[in-house]
Amino acid sequence: MRLRIFRGNRLGTACGAIIVFLLLTAIAAPLISPPKTRELYYAPAKLPPSWKHPFGTDHMGRDVFRLVVYGSRVSLFVGVTATAISLAIGVSLGLVSGYFGGIVDAGIRALIDLTLAFPSLLLAIAISVVLGPGITTVFLALSVVGWASFARLVRGMVLSQKVKEYVIAAESVGSPARRIIFRHLLPNCMPLVIVAASLKIGGFILAESALSFLGLGASPTKLPTWGSMVNLGSDYLRSQPWMSVFPGLAIAITVIAFNIFGDALRDRIDPKFRA
Repeated sequence: MRLRIFRGNRLGTACGAIIVFLLLTAIAAPLISPPKTRELYYAPAKLPPSWKHPFGTDHMGRDVFRLVVYGSRVSLFVGVTATAISLAIGVSLGLVSGYFGGIVDAGIRALIDLTLAFPSLLLAIAISVVLGPGITTVFLALSVVGWASFARLVRGMVLSQKVKEYVIAAESVGSPARRIIFRHLLPNCMPLVIVAASLKIGGFILAESALSFLGLGASPTKLPTWGSMVNLGSDYLRSQPWMSVFPGLAIAITVIAFNIFGDALRDRIDPKFRA
């Protein structure tokens, strides 16, 4: 049965189903593909796809299907967690900047502009190089580059909302700033913020894959990720392409699904995009 929120948008519904399937796969990875060893089933190296190994094996004899399944846990966890951290920082600063204005707004706006002035991926690479590779570094790098877009979005919405009658009425009866921000302004900002967050998850998954591909993410021998799998298989792309093709397809399908889902959610929530 199709989701009511995407009634009439079959593509958005299909991408929502894909996202749910990916999340369930990541959560139930030990049940779907229980590893017999920590090395995820060592077998003869570089075997082509077969019934026993649907995605073949890599140069170390590890089953690529199982690596892709377990890699989804890292990629999705990084995407969702980094988005949540960026969302918390960006929404908080955007609310404060837009509502109070003055010197506070000028300082936060300058910080937003400074962050957005750098290409996000290059800034994430620079942070990862300074702090060293690791999954914690990836979280920090993506959060540092991601909060500014949320802050700018929320700040603009607060500036347009705080001059409206319901905010002026709340201020006239002596409501404290905290109550006005969290009771009146934040609920009116959240629909579009949720849409922006759904679009940001796909971007963060792609950024995590890029960092892992460059060797700045989690260690590929300890924690398999889609980006590191593509990197390890790049040396065998001509003779054993399945080592890079299948994790690459996983990245592409996930990012496209989140982007189309975010577009469908925006079309449904934002009145400007409704038919």
